[in-house]
Amino acid sequence: MTLAPDHSGGSSDDHADSAEAPSPARRTYSYLGPAGTFTEAALSQVPEARDQIWRPVRNVGEALSDVVEGRSDAAMIAIENSVDGGVSTAQDALATMPGLRIVGEYLVPVNFVLVGRPGTRLDDVALVAAHPVAYAQCLQWLTARLPEHAHLPAASNVASAVGIVDGVSDADAAIAPPGILDHYDLELLAEGIGDNANAVTRFVLVSRTVVAPPPTGADKTSLIVELPEEYPGALLELLEQFATRGINLSLLASRPIGDALGRYRFVIDADGHVRDERMADALLGLRRFSPKVLFLGSYPRADRAIVHYPDRYSDDVFVEARDWLRGLISGEPEG
Repeated sequence: MTLAPDHSGGSSDDHADSAEAPSPARRTYSYLGPAGTFTEAALSQVPEARDQIWRPVRNVGEALSDVVEGRSDAAMIAIENSVDGGVSTAQDALATMPGLRIVGEYLVPVNFVLVGRPGTRLDDVALVAAHPVAYAQCLQWLTARLPEHAHLPAASNVASAVGIVDGVSDADAAIAPPGILDHYDLELLAEGIGDNANAVTRFVLVSRTVVAPPPTGADKTSLIVELPEEYPGALLELLEQFATRGINLSLLASRPIGDALGRYRFVIDADGHVRDERMADALLGLRRFSPKVLFLGSYPRADRAIVHYPDRYSDDVFVEARDWLRGLISGEPEG
């Protein structure tokens, strides 16, 4: 999908100048397609993505491969849902694909409708196509209204409905975003079928490795960390790297490393920015403690909520402590 470029007016001289100077190259953004997905809704929140090239893909791995291999400048992927938790495929892909950085996060309210081919009735539905995350978020409604239904997994929330339209799906109905009715001729069987009216999905914009944007005071830092070995208190020691520096964690999730049973990596979102003294000190502690620390990026929080912390963890305190230590080492008299 390509968004229409800006056709703003200008003088004849402006047009002459533009004819002589090459226009700037347009950027490409990959997202889970086709058009109408929640991922596309998240990408529409990115100001710099407007009037650029939007590339629909089939899965998270393809979106991130586009970035790594240079087909796209950035990719929008779902990373966490307020109901279903972390998106494991995205977390695992970020853990295993080098050279990526999260540069922003975006929140999209999640609501679903149940749709079918024209003429379909709710009583006709036995097989429901749905993305696994969407299916989990509508399970209570489905169990109450369609207790004998079966689930047919789909690649995306829109693909579940497109398969019905194209006749390639055996499903009788599909769970999809409400906007699907604006793009396809489908029968609305039920709306508002999500089990939680306050459900929100968190998306992140991922680019190749870049310098983190300047701190705003309302920032988040994402990391993936492995324990050095299995022993009692190992996870506690990892968490103490943050607790002793007054850093709150908004996400802590475990994912299997895959090389042996019982081996896990930890996906972490910490309040603050890598340029904050307390966060930098925590990362140094993690680096000394863990055999592998993957820095995924520091970026503004989607809710723009200012990160608050006790005064004893302010940047000035860390700077003063370092200056004090330098004075001790250099033999300066203590005042």
